[in-house]
Amino acid sequence: MKKVEIFTDGACRGNPGPGGYGSIIRIKGKAKEFRGSEEETTNNIMELTAAIVALNQLKEPCEVVLTSDSQYLVKGMTEWINGWIRKGWINSSKQPVKNKELWVELERLNRQHKISWVWIRGHSGHAENEQCDRLANQAIDEMQ
Repeated sequence: MKKVEIFTDGACRGNPGPGGYGSIIRIKGKAKEFRGSEEETTNNIMELTAAIVALNQLKEPCEVVLTSDSQYLVKGMTEWINGWIRKGWINSSKQPVKNKELWVELERLNRQHKISWVWIRGHSGHAENEQCDRLANQAIDEMQ
């Protein structure tokens, strides 16, 4: 299985408001960057979208280390998603899970690849996380 590193970040100006995402995919030392934006969105949606966009670039099942500063994304995929599925997409507050369609896509991708979900503190000098943040904000700037 091909080994891949993915780094992701989402940004939003206002919440909701204009948002962007940035992703970096690194395979065998070569990196490719992705960015995009939405006019009216939330930070959480952009965090999930960054991961989905990057994972959808992979053309075959891969062994992935996906690093994000979003606890929402990482805990969602490592702690919460199985319970949500078991309970019919109802969260611990007995409410429908927000952004279900994005979680469903992430769960599909998680089954397709062998993904290790890694959380890092944002804005802590992690080079790829800082670059993903720049990409996300650049995408918002280009839209406005």
